[in-house]
Amino acid sequence: MRLVDRLRPVPDRATAPTPAGYEEARQRIHARLLERVDLRALGADGAGAAPRLRALLGRLVDEERLPLNRAERARLVSELQDEILGLGPLEPFLRDESVQDILVNGPEQVYVERGGVLERTAARFRDREHLMAVIDRVVAEVGRRVDESSPMVDARLPDGSRVNVILPPLSLAGPVLSIRRFGREPLGMEDLLGNGTLVPEMARFLEAAVVSRLGILISGGTGTGKTTLLNALSGFIPEGERIITIEDSAELRLRQPHVVPLEARPPNVEGRGEVTLADLVKNSLRMRPDRIVVGEVRGAEVLDMLQAMNTGHPGSMSTVHANSPRDALWRLEVMAAMAGHGFPERALRALLASAIQVVVQLARFPDGSRRVVSISEMAGAGAEPGTLRELFVFEQSRVEAGGRVAGRFRGLCRPERFDAHLRVHGFDLPDDLFRVSVAVEG
Repeated sequence: MRLVDRLRPVPDRATAPTPAGYEEARQRIHARLLERVDLRALGADGAGAAPRLRALLGRLVDEERLPLNRAERARLVSELQDEILGLGPLEPFLRDESVQDILVNGPEQVYVERGGVLERTAARFRDREHLMAVIDRVVAEVGRRVDESSPMVDARLPDGSRVNVILPPLSLAGPVLSIRRFGREPLGMEDLLGNGTLVPEMARFLEAAVVSRLGILISGGTGTGKTTLLNALSGFIPEGERIITIEDSAELRLRQPHVVPLEARPPNVEGRGEVTLADLVKNSLRMRPDRIVVGEVRGAEVLDMLQAMNTGHPGSMSTVHANSPRDALWRLEVMAAMAGHGFPERALRALLASAIQVVVQLARFPDGSRRVVSISEMAGAGAEPGTLRELFVFEQSRVEAGGRVAGRFRGLCRPERFDAHLRVHGFDLPDDLFRVSVAVEG
């Protein structure tokens, strides 16, 4: 059974009561199983491994003559199967579609995120060795290794989930495992409208911006939904265009027929073979793209991306970690300066202003909700390069009982710089679109 071959969602069995002697019996059965079965050969059996293992475990449990009812016996067999073929205590969360993040802080702390809110679970590992065995199984599936000589790993699982591992002595809490999960079906714009991330007027404006090939930068903190929104906006790109996506870990899932996904590669254990985002951006220019979509800019690739957006690839998009639209532009300036190309500051800001026309800011609130809190345009001719004008905002008004955040989506003004551009491309947006005022109750 591969890591991605999960069963239907089940409740967190770690909260169920444990009969006396249950843990000792489980360890005995596990040891007896290891004596009887070649686990490597069993794993190579693919889909046939699970029923064979379950039948054998059932016989071993019967031989123990434990005082278990039918539900407890089924639970014991399931836990042992997960221990052999899966990730032990983490398996229930990997089956649960509502879990977005699994965060393991040493053997005794397992947190999950549901609906944007972190909660501690009753799951735990027997000891540090048990947790390390699970970590080794995770990283081995993607052809990596982690140990004291290489104590950090950042990888992508076959189902698209992102995995990060950091070990002592770098981590003082013991081995730390973080799994960022992604749904089988990416959220589209209708889903984002349904959960209150933005309102239809904002979505209509963003659709016009994408189709008319304006450069868009999506900004926000960790877990605010930048990649989700980028994926939704990419759905507006016409099907006749050739799209190159460039990411550290492939997360975008575009539905257009002509998409070429590229993924960066970290160095191998000898420190060789690295392919950076900057390398991929440069190479993408030789692949005849209509648009380039960079999952997230983090370093020297920002300058190549900006120049590509200014030299025949308008309508390209990317994301960046930042707390505000102004911070997002400042971060791009800093990353471009650190690339060491010696651009004068004013020339660099002019390049930014020419490449990027729209900045979208996302935020995650304490109640777990994620919202577009600002859509800004880069100011036009005559303004200082990098000047922003807000077109739409979300204004938080209060926190209601239960911690729910209430506020209002508001339109502030029409765009000045590219209003005529939108009209030329068939988007004569009414003034009422930019006067929207929608209350959001907690």
